[in-house]
Amino acid sequence: MTRLTEIIWLTALLSLLAISSPCISDEGPAKLADTHLHWKWNQKEVTEPEQAINILRDNNVTLAVVTGTPPELALELQRLAPEIVIPIYGVYQNGIDWSNWYFDNELVGRVRLALESGHYRGIGELHMISGFVTDWKNPNISGLFELAAEFDVPVLVHTEFSRADYLIGFCSAHPKTRFLWAHAGSILPPGEVARALKHCPNLSVELSARDPWRHVGRRIADETGLLKAEWRDFVIAYADRFMIGSDPVWPVERLNPWDEPDTGWQQLSRFLDFHREWLQQLPAEVAQKVRYKNAVDYFKWKQ
Repeated sequence: MTRLTEIIWLTALLSLLAISSPCISDEGPAKLADTHLHWKWNQKEVTEPEQAINILRDNNVTLAVVTGTPPELALELQRLAPEIVIPIYGVYQNGIDWSNWYFDNELVGRVRLALESGHYRGIGELHMISGFVTDWKNPNISGLFELAAEFDVPVLVHTEFSRADYLIGFCSAHPKTRFLWAHAGSILPPGEVARALKHCPNLSVELSARDPWRHVGRRIADETGLLKAEWRDFVIAYADRFMIGSDPVWPVERLNPWDEPDTGWQQLSRFLDFHREWLQQLPAEVAQKVRYKNAVDYFKWKQ
């Protein structure tokens, strides 16, 4: 092998490593904003609150948006690390869960009191899944959107439909409400997500669970970790409206059970490392926005 050939091979190898390695410097991994975290009663069975905070710090998560089940659990983590944790009000409690929460006629009043307390900086996660959820005009749903606009806090919404029409309907009808779209529509291709962003200037998206282990039908990266071209172009085009998250619920096959331990926090590092990997493949300015800056601006986080 000639010296020139060696140089060419070395250059190619360094380029490949720059793409495939997590964003790590001499000071450790780049700081992250995780916009989709749960802290639930059954996660506490396997992870102590102090351990959860240490996991965030070990991963250099310096902004963590946490929803509790029941809702007051989010405040437990916030008290341990007020410089990191942003609590948002989770609506699931007393048997009201992801599939029937909107039947609770006391919900809007309860959320109003929670927001008036000043302890919570948002609402969600609201699961709005085809076959389970009713029309978003239901007062128990639309009332939450109106509250969010009144208190100027975002709503984390999880929709699962074959098209973006349901989401476009409510985000267009509530233009003063800021919606954060969990999992970028969960099962939707980038074209449908782009259509929603085009119709709804009050909509931002986060990419939690768009990883090799969960929403596998619509991956944003291939089996090697390479960001798919359509997603790369899309994220760059809407660089100010994308964020990341972990959604540490595990194992995923159980779909939010109430009676089994949830080990999701033990998987947090690999969820976040997935994001670090594909973020390395974006222009540096875009990666910084998606990794951290957009969330700081969106949640009006004072550091």
